[in-house]
Amino acid sequence: MSFSAWLQQLDFGYLFELLITAAAALLCITFHESAHGLVALWLGDDTAKQQKRISLNPLRHVDPVGLIMMVIFHFGWAKPVSVNMRRFKNPKVGMAISAAAGPASNVILALVALLAWYPCVFASVFHGGAVWEYTAMFFQYVVIISSGLAVFNLIPIPPLDGSKVLFSLLPQRAYAVLMRYERYGFLVLVALLVLNVLDTPLAFLRNGLLDGLQWLVRPYADWAQSLFW
Repeated sequence: MSFSAWLQQLDFGYLFELLITAAAALLCITFHESAHGLVALWLGDDTAKQQKRISLNPLRHVDPVGLIMMVIFHFGWAKPVSVNMRRFKNPKVGMAISAAAGPASNVILALVALLAWYPCVFASVFHGGAVWEYTAMFFQYVVIISSGLAVFNLIPIPPLDGSKVLFSLLPQRAYAVLMRYERYGFLVLVALLVLNVLDTPLAFLRNGLLDGLQWLVRPYADWAQSLFW
């Protein structure tokens, strides 16, 4: 087969969609991990700053396996940001707040991306053009992946953010015991993912979050649509 014939058989639409999905996933994990480090810094721990993890450079945050999971399944993870809870005035509360900052930042990012998506999709529908179509696709995937990342990280299984929030509510003795077994949490998480135990509840929660965000911006969406009539 000649090179030109090989090029002709490629589905460039699919390749563009894959690249856009990867770009959206990189933005979501960069926002998520930087939020952890930034909030930890505000609370008194500069570990993430010293490790240059408060950065918009996605290469500082990417976990290859987690990125592939996000591109394919819209659920995944990044390299965790190091937090030294001993530097917080209240270690347990500081850890909980810095952990919750990641999912919270993804909800905010999903909301902003949704606000950006409406004008792009209306421009694509009423005026056409590949640029508007692919820009709308990018924001759509940011909304979906960021919402999925927020929901996924709220699972109360170490090392996900939800476990740190939950553990902070426990008595000190129980907290110390659970932290001792934190390293086994990832194996449990992988097993649940491989067995597809989490697929249905995660999809349900993500779709619920997406429905809530769409309801919240409905007046804005109606206004944006009126601009293109």
